[in-house]
Amino acid sequence: MPTDWHLVHLGSRAVGGAGLVMVEATAVSPEGRITPDDAGIWNEDQAQMFGRIATFIAHQGAVPGMQLAHAGRKASTASPWKGGAPVSKADGGWTTLAPSSITFADGYPAPRELSPADLDQIVHQFEEAARRALKVGFKVIEIHSAHGYLLHEFLSPLTNTRKDEFGGESGGRMKFPLRVAAAVREIWPAALPLFVRISATDWADGGWDLSQSLVFAGRLRDLGVDLIDCSSGGLVPYAKVPAKPGYQIPFASSIKREIGIATGAVGLITEPQQAEDIIAGGDADAVFIARAMLRDPYWPIHAAKELSVDFPWPVQYERAKR
Repeated sequence: MPTDWHLVHLGSRAVGGAGLVMVEATAVSPEGRITPDDAGIWNEDQAQMFGRIATFIAHQGAVPGMQLAHAGRKASTASPWKGGAPVSKADGGWTTLAPSSITFADGYPAPRELSPADLDQIVHQFEEAARRALKVGFKVIEIHSAHGYLLHEFLSPLTNTRKDEFGGESGGRMKFPLRVAAAVREIWPAALPLFVRISATDWADGGWDLSQSLVFAGRLRDLGVDLIDCSSGGLVPYAKVPAKPGYQIPFASSIKREIGIATGAVGLITEPQQAEDIIAGGDADAVFIARAMLRDPYWPIHAAKELSVDFPWPVQYERAKR
């Protein structure tokens, strides 16, 4: 699908000019796309085009970041505005991949279970994607390990029933996502931040939960990950999500305080003061704004005004600033 973006709010002193602009869900391989319309960075031509975007973001005083993703069994679906249903091979779809051959929902094809050789290839794909992103000017990488996509599928016992070293108890289920994080950290310079987005809970009985997320966050911290972006859900269609403003903030707060790693808060955070209070209150170190930005591309300007922060406007709009 056309690229979505996150604006990462870092507190009132960072509204606008020092913000991080994150390219969402950039596929590391063709089969890692969510839809046939998704963006990716699995070849040099894609990287060069993304480099133009990274350069523009930097020239506007912000920091360009990229989220690397593999959709796993939730791949090969139509774009949301086309209905979002699985896409057949005849219509440009492909065979999906997963830790175990468990269907996402009725009407979805069973994914192919990944072999050890497949896992080696996927690690390499993440490495190469990170290398390309670095080469063309991105300054932050986020590994997508949430929302029911491939790495989250490895973490949850609801989607990972493997009998090898990558399944079983939680330590085995964490092994492949940790391997990906370690590989990307080797590529990504120590001076540049590495984030990991997680679903802190599946919101489903017998699934992944906060207690396991705390352990996982600690392991990621020890590998050199700098921030845990705390989302939730997305793994199974029957999850019971108590969605309301700020409903995921306790996950960011718990991981930040108990594990001693920076966290990001996300989910139904729409108001500038709401975002500011999360950071000022110590619940998280950053707030990720996505759908609010889709609704209002000028959200940073409006936020700055509400929080009484002055920052340079785009030169084309300066006449309207006062």
